Amino acid sequence: MAKKRPQPKGQQPKGAQPQVSDGEIPVVGAREPCPCGSGRRYKACHGRTAAHAVTELVQRPFAGLPGECDWVALRELVPAATVPLTLKDGLPEGVPSVTLATVLPMAWPALRREDGSILLGLQNETSTGDISRDLGDTLLRALEAEPGTPVPPRRVEADGPRLQDLLDANGVFEPVVHSGFEFWIPESDNTSAAAPEIAASLERANAAAIPTVKLAGVDAAYWCETPEKNHLRWVMPHPEEKLLDALARLHASGESSLGEGTRLVGSFRAHGLMVPVWDLPTGVSADDVEKPAAQLAERLATALASDAPLTAEERRARGGLTNRQITLS
Repeated sequence: MAKKRPQPKGQQPKGAQPQVSDGEIPVVGAREPCPCGSGRRYKACHGRTAAHAVTELVQRPFAGLPGECDWVALRELVPAATVPLTLKDGLPEGVPSVTLATVLPMAWPALRREDGSILLGLQNETSTGDISRDLGDTLLRALEAEPGTPVPPRRVEADGPRLQDLLDANGVFEPVVHSGFEFWIPESDNTSAAAPEIAASLERANAAAIPTVKLAGVDAAYWCETPEKNHLRWVMPHPEEKLLDALARLHASGESSLGEGTRLVGSFRAHGLMVPVWDLPTGVSADDVEKPAAQLAERLATALASDAPLTAEERRARGGLTNRQITLS
């Protein structure tokens, strides 16, 4: 049997990939060779670290940030919205503003504009189980990016800063909901003169956007219009079990609707919070549900304060709400 020739020092076997540092290793298919050049499959090499990070899911990634409920809504419900962000240490020189955006062109994680301002995308794929850490990494890279360049995605280290480390905990979080994505292009620019790929992305995004309005009278409630019926989706901060009891009390007493033809149809969980959903007739606008939503908020506060055991009818109502509950994240 022929002996293998010793590999000259400093050389790699033929076909082997060059070694790269952990921070440069991209995510590939589980059965593909690991990009680090070890010769092992990705799932048996650096894929283990990536998989472990994904399984460590942070249930409430936006907890501790101003407007947690609105963060959840903008991540899961709202097509087009922006929010000015306040950094804990203030804006660095050359950065006039930092703005959170639901979506950016070509699904960029962030964009450093020509004037140095930053758009930070919220509805992107994440490489860890902690959205806040992914966004914190993206924000730091955007602050260092060259003006006029997007920030590409990358795998985030498990010990990096989170948004809670970077944003002012006392800052105001006031979303502005847009009818389309024209905010991608600075007001000083001509939309028709945008790069072809951005113009195409803008056209696709505008075509897919569902008309959405944030209610003014209550927190984190969003009306949306669909071809078949309208909806109100309301992100609430209350503990799940307590909120289900309260909604069941209202539902059993016939006080859970937002007026004639409307009904509470269920709820879903998103990022550790509950989001009750109401069906609305097609003709019911956001303005039409402002007053009913404020009145419902008062009834809900009373129901939340009750510690009385649920009646048989309330338990049935609670069971129905629980059976129609789903989890998005």
